[in-house]
Amino acid sequence: MPAVAGAGPALRMFDTATGQIRPITPGPTASLYVCGITPYDATHLGHAFTYLTFDLLQRSWLDAGHDVHYVQNVTDIDDPLLERAVARGEDWRVIAERETELFRHDMTALAVLPPANYRGAVEAIPSIAVYVEQLRVNGVVYQVDEDLYFDISQAPRFGEVSRWSEEHMLKVFAERGGDPERPGKRHPLDPLMWRAKRPDEPAWDTLLGHGRPGWHIECVAIALDDLGMSFDVQGGGNDLIFPHHEMGAAHAEAITGSWPYARHYVHVGMVGYEGHKMSKSRGNLVFVSRLLADGVDPNDLRLALVSHHYREDWEWTEADLAGARQRRDMWSIAANSGFTRGAGEVIDAIRSSLADDLDTTSAISAIDAWARGYEERSPGPRGDGELMRAAIDALLGVHLSRAD
Repeated sequence: MPAVAGAGPALRMFDTATGQIRPITPGPTASLYVCGITPYDATHLGHAFTYLTFDLLQRSWLDAGHDVHYVQNVTDIDDPLLERAVARGEDWRVIAERETELFRHDMTALAVLPPANYRGAVEAIPSIAVYVEQLRVNGVVYQVDEDLYFDISQAPRFGEVSRWSEEHMLKVFAERGGDPERPGKRHPLDPLMWRAKRPDEPAWDTLLGHGRPGWHIECVAIALDDLGMSFDVQGGGNDLIFPHHEMGAAHAEAITGSWPYARHYVHVGMVGYEGHKMSKSRGNLVFVSRLLADGVDPNDLRLALVSHHYREDWEWTEADLAGARQRRDMWSIAANSGFTRGAGEVIDAIRSSLADDLDTTSAISAIDAWARGYEERSPGPRGDGELMRAAIDALLGVHLSRAD
């Protein structure tokens, strides 16, 4: 990330748990946990839009003078991965390793600054088992057959992250990995904590017995191990608001006896294609790796994605890519012209826009206005074009082409 003179202002972002745009107030080291991929079909543009959002957040924090402790997981054991392995006749571990590596390659191509800690669910299983056992001792975990469930009635703040009604929760719980109709559960919304060994499924020997973890406790264990309680931002797509982030907060608060799990919840909109949300089940996915293999410049792809505000649900079209290519060409011409003025004011505008709930659309508009007006200006101070080039690279992660 290139150095840019000065420092960005404090960041304000929309917090799902309060429904307000409010300041994020980290200490010298800002802390961020973002839920990672389940590696069985990576990386589509919906993934990329999410992780570019938190890359912009990390860049804004770094520009404001903070160090950043960014943690991300990879759900390298889960039902969808096992189902894909059966369907393809492949070992689930081979698929997970291949897709995780592809994801990392795609993120590198898109200039995403990597997390400080990148941990798999399998790696975290010993720690997960300790936390589940602690919850059992605390009396908030109960047994159904040989599986373990979390009792949401023992979580007094349950519902405060999503602010959803129980009726709304029940409508989507089964669609997002829940099992509301399982006999023996105390409440339909109680989530699975530990799944005992099933025939032909992987399992691990732990203090809980032979099995594997539920989804939500996986992220909680990694976040508590690496960041501790009350970290600055919990992030992910808006499809994780419930149940994943709601359940995660309940688990963490029951483990530690303290609140909050995260001080800010940031959620990213969904990317659609051909009239529907991009999803593996529908098969309407546009993959980063395929676009790159077709010769798309990753800078153009990145600019196309960040041209949309992160909270927006939107639909990908070829026009997004064409528009980004034209825009980056225009910016490059201006930066290479030697007739640029006002770099300082534009950089201030970019920083101010990004500090206001990562308003990339306003930041990009400010750069557009600067680039369109370069021909009308007298030659500017030597280096103004280089200042803009460095700022666009540092703050938006977009590299501008240089004149031959």
